[in-house]
Amino acid sequence: MRTRMLALALGLLALNVLPALPSVGWLWGIGMTGMLCLVCRWAVPGLFLLGFAWACCSAQWALDDRLRPELEGRTLWLEGRVVGLAQQGAHSVRFELAEASSRRAQLPQRLSLSWFGGPPVNSGERWRLAVQLQRPSGLLNPHGPDQEAAMLARRIGATGRVRAGERLAPASHAWRDSVRQRLLVAQAHGREGALAALVLGDGGALAQEDWQVLQATGTVHLLVISGQHIGLLAGLVYGLVAGLARVGAWPRALPWLPWACGLAFAAALAYGLMAGFQVPVRRACIMLAVVLLWRLRFRHLGAWIPLLLALNGVLLVEPLASLQPGFWLSFAAVAVLVYVFGGRLGAWNPWLAWCRAQWLIAIGLLPVLLALGLPISLSAPLANLVAVPWVSIAVLPLALAGTLLQGLPLLGEALLWLAGGSLAALFWTLAQVAHWQPAWTPVALPIWAWLMVGGGTVLLLLPGGLPMRVLGWPLLLLAGCAPRNEIAHGQLEVWQLDVGQGQAFVLRTRHHATLYDAGPATRGSDLGERVVVPTLRKLGVRELDLALISHAHADHAGGALAVQRSVPLVRVVGGDPDELPGQLQAQACASGEQWQWDGVLFSLWRWQQAGDSNQRSCVLHVDAGGETLLLTGDIDAQAERAWLRESTAGPVDWLQAPHHGSRTSSSQAFLERTRPRGVLISRGRHNAFGHPHAQVMARYQALGITVHDSALHGAVRLVLGSFGQAVGQRSQRRFWREPT
Repeated sequence: MRTRMLALALGLLALNVLPALPSVGWLWGIGMTGMLCLVCRWAVPGLFLLGFAWACCSAQWALDDRLRPELEGRTLWLEGRVVGLAQQGAHSVRFELAEASSRRAQLPQRLSLSWFGGPPVNSGERWRLAVQLQRPSGLLNPHGPDQEAAMLARRIGATGRVRAGERLAPASHAWRDSVRQRLLVAQAHGREGALAALVLGDGGALAQEDWQVLQATGTVHLLVISGQHIGLLAGLVYGLVAGLARVGAWPRALPWLPWACGLAFAAALAYGLMAGFQVPVRRACIMLAVVLLWRLRFRHLGAWIPLLLALNGVLLVEPLASLQPGFWLSFAAVAVLVYVFGGRLGAWNPWLAWCRAQWLIAIGLLPVLLALGLPISLSAPLANLVAVPWVSIAVLPLALAGTLLQGLPLLGEALLWLAGGSLAALFWTLAQVAHWQPAWTPVALPIWAWLMVGGGTVLLLLPGGLPMRVLGWPLLLLAGCAPRNEIAHGQLEVWQLDVGQGQAFVLRTRHHATLYDAGPATRGSDLGERVVVPTLRKLGVRELDLALISHAHADHAGGALAVQRSVPLVRVVGGDPDELPGQLQAQACASGEQWQWDGVLFSLWRWQQAGDSNQRSCVLHVDAGGETLLLTGDIDAQAERAWLRESTAGPVDWLQAPHHGSRTSSSQAFLERTRPRGVLISRGRHNAFGHPHAQVMARYQALGITVHDSALHGAVRLVLGSFGQAVGQRSQRRFWREPT
């Protein structure tokens, strides 16, 4: 049975590695072959093929439900019902709309919308909205998250911005939203948002600083509904019925064991529904159902059977769940516990078992976190040692009881006040731990190093006393000291990062690193912190020899402060040094300055007669073994003419499109003189400025210049000095990514 369940799970999970989905004909063939295998009693291959066919069909339905390309960028009037909990920010509201319909077009079933300056939006309401729609897309950077995969897993068929709207009908059956509203106005020591996250799985009201503390201490699972919350509530209900039966207070006409199991599962299911029934909750409910069934009928059922049942149950209901990191972390954590505590001789005392569980989970999840490119909390074992029982025993019962008893104002408010105070004390403690030991973002490992780390993890999880177990430690240490991707002497690795409507380049020689621009930062979104800093760390950059900020506009300089806070900077140079953010001390860009690192020649230029910030952009020219790159910032046609008058002006191999391809730049004379074979454009998809302009694109095409656009190709990498081609991240085919 275990082998057959594993075969079905592997078939369902095989979806993740597909560059493209099979055609309908192939899927019919695979499905029929699977059925034939089952008829012939070849259960293992049959279940694998049927699981694979079902996962592919489900994925194809999700892809077919995406917005049609001809509707992209258009503003349509549509109607729909708000589902889930809307995320109300200071200046905007984000929400999901289901059952969307329009008289002018067929729309996806689920939309993710944002409304800047819009009114409050509540779950269950029906709205008529004017929305500018886009196909699902997101930033794509080396070793970073894939937002398109996440949206496909949630079956989001389009995103959009609301331009206007009217409420057609009030909320109906929106009890989750009403519970959230009551929690957010409770007096809970300023931790009302944390209570909503704990009770309802709604993290929208948590501040960014709180998320950073939770991530740094590896305790995010405590504030999103997880299996431990479900298990704790079920255990409390089961224990209550069992206790009443033991003291004779349970009705004799009702057999206590079936009732205890039934009420425990009902309480867990109700809590899961209140929390939105996400992947960890589904897994926990299925496992709990199997365990309770085992308690009633099958005492000798091993722990792996419930885990495999839960895995297959979740994937059969939603095959795309495996595209989300939380799916892998959730099941991996339970698998580690089952492996560590199952089938071991002897017994551990409770305190020793609890301590070992925290350390072994941290070790067991290390390969998963490395594969997913997520930060690793070195303080997680210590933080969870205290935080898990604190939340489970003190906070959660008070929060749930206070929520259920809100109809009794004094009692409900008192319980929520106590729960909020407990959360406030917990967050203060976690903040101290996070300050002492921040989260660690390791260098991205090559596949061979990751396999060795995985092997070391397996060895360390073996029972104590087994030979060769100690060899797991040196293999595990590869995660922290794996060799960097060495760059040859005289060559330069160039990354144009995907930062939306902004710009950031990472330049690396063999022993030196430079950042040219730091990405945009707006109110509530700092791409320097979200994209640039994690990418630097994953590329192995621990110190920047030079941070060159072309000019002071927010789309180029906005992320510089986040970079300065996280990465040591040897030197900062700016084309607009006096206009940069106050804490950023920069030297002025000096025309004619040259230096050489590892056989690569760098030189600076700035127009001395510049009249505005764009014209003052500091231009960087790089020569690696005769192959050249020109980074121009936001210079316009006038600054381009000034550069052409310089004696060093001439052809280049690669050109960063001045001013994101604006009509005021990339003049005909400039392009004819530089004659690049490739141009790099950094811009946001469907940006409000119309970058790149059609006239500029026509010039590139007429001159035979290959365009590498971050909005279409994601982050772009080239190795200067190798005379090779630039490669975009989207060239790594996945079935959910559109071909470029």
